[in-house]
Amino acid sequence: MKELLSIGIQPDILICRSDRQLPTDLKSKIALFCNMAESCVISAPDVKNIYEVPMSLAAEGLDEQILRLLHLQAPPRDLSRWLAMLETLEHPQGEVRIGVVGKYVQLEDAYKSLREALGHGGLANRHRVVVEWIEAEEIDSPATAERLLRHVDGILVPGGFGKRGIAGMVHAITYAREKKIPFFGICLGMQCATIEYARIVSRIEHADSTEFDPGTPNRVIYKLRELLGVDEMGGTMRLGAWKCKLQPGSFAAKAYGQLEISERHRHRYEFNCEYEDTLTRAGFRITGRTPDGVYVEIVEAPDHPWFVGCQFHPEFKSKPLAPHPLFAAFIRASVENRHQRQGVANAESRAINPAD
Repeated sequence: MKELLSIGIQPDILICRSDRQLPTDLKSKIALFCNMAESCVISAPDVKNIYEVPMSLAAEGLDEQILRLLHLQAPPRDLSRWLAMLETLEHPQGEVRIGVVGKYVQLEDAYKSLREALGHGGLANRHRVVVEWIEAEEIDSPATAERLLRHVDGILVPGGFGKRGIAGMVHAITYAREKKIPFFGICLGMQCATIEYARIVSRIEHADSTEFDPGTPNRVIYKLRELLGVDEMGGTMRLGAWKCKLQPGSFAAKAYGQLEISERHRHRYEFNCEYEDTLTRAGFRITGRTPDGVYVEIVEAPDHPWFVGCQFHPEFKSKPLAPHPLFAAFIRASVENRHQRQGVANAESRAINPAD
């Protein structure tokens, strides 16, 4: 601060990070040596989770100082909804375990927005979400899928690029579909769900994506129409917000509570509509499309508690006070699955050890 002051940089507010609350005498000393009001020295101590930071800074009066310095008028502070959210976070009604089968799980921050969105879905259902990170490449057979996934309440396959780990994702999706475990596939996860259904249910041999096997005879997922013949991938993704129309009565429509939505995208490959009739005859459901019918956005599996794959990235729009509808619905189905499994386990325990 001395160096900054010597070249004419005078702070209006100084936020001091530390592992504990700054005592008043230390604030006074900092204010004196930095030539500023003590009320503008803001303590920012460590907190248990990032959502406590706004409350901590509000308690220090940071918002009031900013309004004063910028000559802004604002109504009285009301953080009641934020406080209620923190109360739910601190005292949930229970917990639910979600298995995330991905290819970047060794670097969890690669899924930062996904992890936060799962937590938001938990807040919507007053449950703490425990994320179990599962490396897709470790799932090399149906038996391995069962061993690694039998204790989770819901299974999510997130986005990603490239062939690595795809076989494991497909095994995980088969396990979720056949064992009736709530499943959520996002972007690559939706494409893998399509491949899994084509191979296992529709019996389409060598069904694949041209991203993983350019020479596959049955490309149920292929490069975006406008990219066919384009070899350089830089700047060629489908990005930004796109509208989508939902099929009434679908899992997605029930989650959103409306029939037209807008979601953010980031992908280069899409569902190949040449296989639509074959897949839908086997029960596959296409429940979301762009208004012009060109792109398939959401797919679902029939006769399942909750099985949804979406081509877009709903985690990009989720907020703690406004959890994304699909994440809230996925966690709700996972909580119900957990309760059902616990009820079955308790019944079996009573049958084995009846009360005297």
